[in-house]
Amino acid sequence: MTNDARSFAAGNGPTGPGTYALLVALERASETVVGRLGRFRFPAGFYLYVGSALGPGGLAARVSRHLRADKRLHWHVDYVLHARGARVVEVWMTNDAAPRECDWARVAMRLTGASVVVPRFGASDCRCAAHLIGFAAKPDWIAFASLAGCPVERWVIE
Repeated sequence: MTNDARSFAAGNGPTGPGTYALLVALERASETVVGRLGRFRFPAGFYLYVGSALGPGGLAARVSRHLRADKRLHWHVDYVLHARGARVVEVWMTNDAAPRECDWARVAMRLTGASVVVPRFGASDCRCAAHLIGFAAKPDWIAFASLAGCPVERWVIE
C-alpha cells in the first residue's frame, strides 16, 4: 500500500504503535558528529533507518517528529536528518505492537547494495550491527516488504 506521507507532517498518521523505516536521501556527502558515537562521513546516497514507536503517540508522534526540521537532536538519526542535503523521501511501516525493529534491520541488510556505514548506529540498546543501512541506489521497497514478515505500508513524501 502506498500513501502520501505529508499527513505525518500534519500529525495525521497512524496513532497506534508500530515499527517504521525512514528512507533518507542524502544529496551530497556529509561529515557530522553523531551524539556520543563520534564524527562520521556519510557518502551521498540513500539510508534506511529502522525504528519503533511503541510508546505514547505511536507512529504519528514519532514519525512526525522525525519529519520536523525544528527539533532537539536526541536520537542518532536526528543528526543525519539535520545534515545539509538530507531529506526523508519515504516512510515504510507496520501498525502493530510487535517489536520488529531488529528484524527489520536484518531484512534491510539483505537488500541489494546494503552496507553498514556507522557500526551500532541506532542500535545502542540491542545487539544489531546497526539500524541505519546505507545504499548507493534507492533500495527496493517491494523486496523489503516481501522479506519483512508482516504487512508493510509505504508512505511517499516526494
